[in-house]
Amino acid sequence: MELHLSPDVQAKLSRLAAEQGRDTVALAQEAIARFVDYDEWFIREVEKGLASADRGDLVSHEEVGARLEKLIADKQSRR
Repeated sequence: MELHLSPDVQAKLSRLAAEQGRDTVALAQEAIARFVDYDEWFIREVEKGLASADRGDLVSHEEVGARLEKLIADKQSRR
């Protein structure tokens, strides 16, 4: 596979690789692998959410608000 990067992206990749003492190809391969893994995970999670909605497993607007308020209160109490 051959990959062409814009000069701007190539410069950023080279800078990051130099800062990390790594090869640009290895860094690009790692970044692509992470992106692909994340994209697969995201698609699976969306599909699970859609299946849940199709089954009618939904949370009301009020329940979402109550959950958010609890999360905020819990975070603030930890300070």
